[in-house]
Amino acid sequence: MTTTHKPLTRRAWANAIAQPGKEFPPTPLPILSGQIPEGLRGSLYRNGPARLERGGVRAGHWFDGDGAILGVHFTDAGATGLYRYVQTAGYQDEAQKEEFLYPNYGMTAPGRIWERWGKPMKNAANTSVLTLPDKLLALWEGGNPHALDLQTLETRGTDNLSQLGEGAPFSAHPKCDPKTGEIFNFGVAAGLNTTLKVYKSDPTGQIIQQGSVPLDGIPLVHDFVLAGQYLVFFVPPVRVNLLKAGLGLSSYSDSMEWQPDHPTQIIVLDRETLTLVSRSEAKPWFQWHFTNGYVDTDGAIAIDFVRYQDFQTNQYLKEVATGQTRTQAKGTLWQARLNPQTGKVTHLHELLDRACEFPVVPPQVVGKVSSDIYLSVHRDGVDISQEMFGAIARFNSKTDTLAIADMGENRYPSEPLYAADALKPQQGWVLTVVYDGNTDTSEVFVFDSDGLDEEPACRIGLPSVIPHSFHGKWKPA
Repeated sequence: MTTTHKPLTRRAWANAIAQPGKEFPPTPLPILSGQIPEGLRGSLYRNGPARLERGGVRAGHWFDGDGAILGVHFTDAGATGLYRYVQTAGYQDEAQKEEFLYPNYGMTAPGRIWERWGKPMKNAANTSVLTLPDKLLALWEGGNPHALDLQTLETRGTDNLSQLGEGAPFSAHPKCDPKTGEIFNFGVAAGLNTTLKVYKSDPTGQIIQQGSVPLDGIPLVHDFVLAGQYLVFFVPPVRVNLLKAGLGLSSYSDSMEWQPDHPTQIIVLDRETLTLVSRSEAKPWFQWHFTNGYVDTDGAIAIDFVRYQDFQTNQYLKEVATGQTRTQAKGTLWQARLNPQTGKVTHLHELLDRACEFPVVPPQVVGKVSSDIYLSVHRDGVDISQEMFGAIARFNSKTDTLAIADMGENRYPSEPLYAADALKPQQGWVLTVVYDGNTDTSEVFVFDSDGLDEEPACRIGLPSVIPHSFHGKWKPA
């Protein structure tokens, strides 16, 4: 059978990653429109793959790019921004030789096959951040986090959080309990006997408790959810072909196999003991990100997440690194309800039939009932196989309404982040970093959280283009 593809058109979003991101020192930022809200005081941090090329060689996957952190500090005097690469050992080695040296998610190490065996993956430190009282952690799920200075973004080195072994995995999606300050996270320790490592940390980030659950094969588990007294994991039917990846015959990305004849596994843990409550199976699907979870009045766990029918999303994300995409991978917002004691899914339905990603809720409602969900969506009428998200939105699950902030043609916002107003805690702001492909510039947009379909309250200019990033956090002053 012959497969035909539509001609590819280079879209404006590709220019943001065509060249490596350019660092800049602490710089006062111009207000382009509006004014910074009086109650918006603190720091915005964003992390993403900023360098997808070395020595004329392109990275194999969007996930392979070296991490760089954007920091924007909001004070009474205005906004100050800075942008710095995380100085990982791999980044420093490759910068010195100006060539790729290590395997990564979508790349094998250079050289002949036998020269690749046993070579460690580069910790790209490029996925998200965790703000702690005395440091910022740059997160990458395949290894230890890197600690950075909160103000200067100077890299201090890897951080074992008092209990992590060297190189031990620490996911990019920790969950912080808004009442206790406890931080929950996990890591997949891959091998012949793969385990799900679960961590509980105190509010300073130091690990105080660990748990472990065996996994089948080597799955791709990117995120999880805190729901009341439970931690819930969905393990989709994606497995790494260990022989291909271990021998360096192909990258981890290319070694991942979608197995639609296998189920999605549901794992429910007790948050106090980090022990298994239940384990069950459901129909196959894939997800990168959860929105939130909570225990309903009837004792059921409700979980909102972005669900994909299959694993084509990985191919789309691989194509992003080339600057041209053709694969359609539509994820939509769903809710699953399950019995915590059996893990069985009792109800699964779509909340929003619109391609979306990067769903977040206000930090103060993590693990609790929440109705407002902020997420990235496509603009109306675009070809989602060739475009990136051009809008952010607020979806209210109670009223089934969607308020959209359409950025306009050739403008691409990052994941929306919620910041509570310091003067009026019940009020909030939504921050996003926008790449404008019309002018080849980047800005910070600030919206009223209840007025995403209105003009932004403030637009702030940045000194250089910020390549498309993955995740970030707001740290109140």
